[in-house]
Amino acid sequence: MRVDKFLWCIRLYKTRTQATEACRKGHVKINNEPVKPSREVIPTDEIKVRKDQIERIFLVQDIPENRLGAKWVGLYVIDQTPADAFEKMKLIRQTSAYYRNLGTGRPTKKDRRVLDDFMDEPENGTHHES
Repeated sequence: MRVDKFLWCIRLYKTRTQATEACRKGHVKINNEPVKPSREVIPTDEIKVRKDQIERIFLVQDIPENRLGAKWVGLYVIDQTPADAFEKMKLIRQTSAYYRNLGTGRPTKKDRRVLDDFMDEPENGTHHES
């Protein structure tokens, strides 16, 4: 089975297109070698996938016929990702939430008007009224 289809089947990516793009960008390695999306996966292969700023490691046990339910994934791959990688991901999420809360990224119309007024003021500090 192709590596892009395999990654989609084990639910690592939501679409095959995402899995294909990850392979093309060099985020997927089999036995420590970057692979093309068409590379065949066989049992005993070690797949490393860089996703969400951590490198996940999977050992292929068997090849599924098609996309699996989440509870059946363990029959086909063994997740060998170190626990500290998940801690790192948790820390990254916490720090990103510290800098900007969800939903506060884009300024409102009022915020843009205030910002535009501020940027249009002359540098000498005097504000002219129209």
